[in-house]
Amino acid sequence: MKSVLCDPRADAVLARLDEEARRQNADMRRYYDAKKQQATRHTDPASRVDMDFVRDKFVALDPEKCDLCYMLCRSLKARRVVEFGTSFGVSTIYLAAAVRDTVREHGGDGVVIGTEIEPTKASVAKANVADAGLADFVDVRVGDARETLKQAGGPVDFLLLDSWIPLVRPVIDVVGPQLRVGAMVVCDNVQLYEREYAAYTALVRDPKNGFRSVMLSHEGGLEISIKLG
Repeated sequence: MKSVLCDPRADAVLARLDEEARRQNADMRRYYDAKKQQATRHTDPASRVDMDFVRDKFVALDPEKCDLCYMLCRSLKARRVVEFGTSFGVSTIYLAAAVRDTVREHGGDGVVIGTEIEPTKASVAKANVADAGLADFVDVRVGDARETLKQAGGPVDFLLLDSWIPLVRPVIDVVGPQLRVGAMVVCDNVQLYEREYAAYTALVRDPKNGFRSVMLSHEGGLEISIKLG
């Protein structure tokens, strides 16, 4: 698996994780196809039944979106990155590589703060990040993101939102005040689950709330927002 990282060690880990995710795809498709047949509208990703199903599944950002997040973080020279939804650490590796590369070029330090409510996933994510050689740049916190992300330790340059939709608005309410002016927020699947994301998009799409936002129509939609004040 080739990525924008230009890092053979990290790319090898990403290739392994991609293969593991592909082996789960058939089960994922069967599960959600069955739900669609039973429902009169698209599957609601917010149910507890769905959460139980994905507890041991890869729910990772698409590689192309991960590449984009790496590039955005590099352009921002991001040093403090927050990720809601670490899962098994796929996107974490991209974010940590971006922070590492910024530190290498410009000095200083940096960190990716991830959060994962499932302890077993958090443990695996930490191991994957270590295998990629990026453990020094990652802090994976276990628990409810509304609590684990209250203190990011300084101004946040970049926030990735890719987890349970009902918590996305509460999480931006917690992390938003910690975002520096010019910080970027990326949220996945906003077009696919437009109704479920309504509270979130109402916030970031209204300039009166201090954000400027655009939605990219790619694989479910990617909302990209900049904090202006």
